[in-house]
Amino acid sequence: MANLDNKNVSKHLGQTSDYKTTYDASLLVREPRQSNRTHLGIEDDNLPFIGYDTWNAYEISALTNNGMPVVGVAKIVYPCSSKYIVESKSIKLYFNSFNMTKLGESSEVVRDNIGQMASKDLSELLDMVVQVKVHSNKRALSDTSMFVAEKEWMHSENCTPSYITLEDDYPVDDIKFSVYTETPELLEEIEDAPCKKVYYHSALLKSNCRVTSQPDWGDVYIYMKGMNTVDPISLLQYIVSFRDESHFHEEICEAIYKRLMDTINPDELCVMCLYARRGGIDINPERASHEKLLHHTLSQVDVPHIKTPKQ
Repeated sequence: MANLDNKNVSKHLGQTSDYKTTYDASLLVREPRQSNRTHLGIEDDNLPFIGYDTWNAYEISALTNNGMPVVGVAKIVYPCSSKYIVESKSIKLYFNSFNMTKLGESSEVVRDNIGQMASKDLSELLDMVVQVKVHSNKRALSDTSMFVAEKEWMHSENCTPSYITLEDDYPVDDIKFSVYTETPELLEEIEDAPCKKVYYHSALLKSNCRVTSQPDWGDVYIYMKGMNTVDPISLLQYIVSFRDESHFHEEICEAIYKRLMDTINPDELCVMCLYARRGGIDINPERASHEKLLHHTLSQVDVPHIKTPKQ
């Protein structure tokens, strides 16, 4: 039984832990999303976006009935409409508890059983259907080409044909960066923009864990369509302003989305944050104004995990 007592939230993060090696669902704990949304003016019952949180867990292992170790990569997907998120260290400890557990006659059966058990336990924990699939390591993808291929329908007219990396494709060496706490006032609007669709990327997204203060590194991808747009230099300054903030990954993504929507009010907006792995897990939230904008290769559990250079 997963741990549903909210008073135990963060009982693992920042603490010395005993690593159990036989299956134990009680290691899982949850965190209410609303506590990380209130300061942004976001209410769980009236979300200004749709989207998913996609987790990749790379340290997955259990045993066959004959004692042979089996390894894999777990992809975990659940919607941003869930009332809770899972605590990151608790899921690491939970998956570690499979290590000496015998779960089937073959490697395929073992991976399937881990996925089914994890889906059941996490769904119970979060009061929401959670999809889990454990892929063999050889199915792992090594680049982000699927993102580019999937979004070809967006690349039309005379606008940006692919994501522009802000820090590489704009003259930023002479721009002063001095704000390292989230400051939405940095964002500047360009009215009646010549390009109605923009695709921006930055590899400079960095914040700190809310509990442990360990650094979290990520890439952010932003698509925006509308009569007005955001000044790209001001957008980069805003992204950099998270550098000394302490938040969960999901909160960072939602903050970027909410601030852009409040400042620019585009017709379409999608923000995707792909974080580097830490503790054998990476977390990748995505928020969008419309279903069609979501990167379904990211949120489809049957598609193996998609890695960025940081991962």
